Amino acid sequence: MDFQLSSEQAAVRRLAADFVDREVTPYARDWDRREAVDPGIVGKLGDLGLLGLTVAEEHGGSGGDHLSYCLVLEELGRGDSAVRGIVSVSLGLVAKAIAAHGTDDQRARWLPRLCSGAALGCFALTEPDSGSDAAALRTRAQRDGADWLLTGAKTFITNGTTADVALVLARSGGEGHRGITAFLVPTDSPGLTRTEIHGKLGLRGQATAELRFDGVRVPDSARLGEEGAGFRLALATLAKGRMSVAAGCVGIAQGCLDAAVAYAGQRTQFGKPVAAHQLVQHLLASIAVDTAAARLLVWRVADLIDRGEPFATEASMAKLFASEAAVRAANDALQVFGGYGYLDEYPVAKYLRDARVATLYEGTSQIQHLLIGRALTGVNAF
Repeated sequence: MDFQLSSEQAAVRRLAADFVDREVTPYARDWDRREAVDPGIVGKLGDLGLLGLTVAEEHGGSGGDHLSYCLVLEELGRGDSAVRGIVSVSLGLVAKAIAAHGTDDQRARWLPRLCSGAALGCFALTEPDSGSDAAALRTRAQRDGADWLLTGAKTFITNGTTADVALVLARSGGEGHRGITAFLVPTDSPGLTRTEIHGKLGLRGQATAELRFDGVRVPDSARLGEEGAGFRLALATLAKGRMSVAAGCVGIAQGCLDAAVAYAGQRTQFGKPVAAHQLVQHLLASIAVDTAAARLLVWRVADLIDRGEPFATEASMAKLFASEAAVRAANDALQVFGGYGYLDEYPVAKYLRDARVATLYEGTSQIQHLLIGRALTGVNAF
């Protein structure tokens, strides 16, 4: 693997960094306080091509490789994980799934709009009674002539109240993972109601919702992939999604490092800058090492994907390490700031709150341990 970024990758990184510094960082605290990002950010992301990375230009995307995609998500994570989540779900989980598994008509209908920011997507897998045990989902998809009727509930759905299309996993027959099918459901469909979830610890600016399906009718042409193959589709999609989360966590850790180093150089205690104290330098060094290690794990996954090599286990490793590293980085940065770090006038309190959920969604840290352990031993411990 070549660790030197190409000129194109470096340009994409600068583009994303400049965008974050101009359009995200100045507003992140206010969005967090009011529990809503400015919806206009979506169009701006689309205008720069950041919602179409890795999607072929013939489908309305902006092309590019997965390392460029990770560089963008790192910068967005540095600015505001609520904005990063919009991209990693609408693009990373929905648009990429349609590009990989959709029909020509599905690609033509949804990809140009998703990649331009004219539409957003959400990924509806988690249910009130099935999170880590996704194969136990209860939302039903029943045949009704040439259509399907969807009934059930989904929860903790990122972009749930802002999305125009939901990628819904539902049980179409049988038990376990073999009876699950994926559907592309327009969110204005009769019988679909969406309720935003408020009072979250972190990601407060990101729309998170509960979806309810009361006999929502969709044609068979809305089925994504083969009947009964939805669980495999979801696993393949989530493997890349874990890379997305990990990249965003690298951004959180880098943001913590930048903020802590700057503050330590300005704050004076015991007659000298805080940065001159050995124990503070230890905290800064720990953040720096975690950040560098997490970044290299993420880049490794992107490189494997771009080479067409298996990457699922490496994605679990990156997601596990980067999410836990982001929490450690935020805790250490807050310690450098002392009492001031506890206030949202400074960025580290938000970094800590946003980092914590990354150890939970798209597979908890415990689930990642099980996936890695199964890959090592060949024994399923679920």
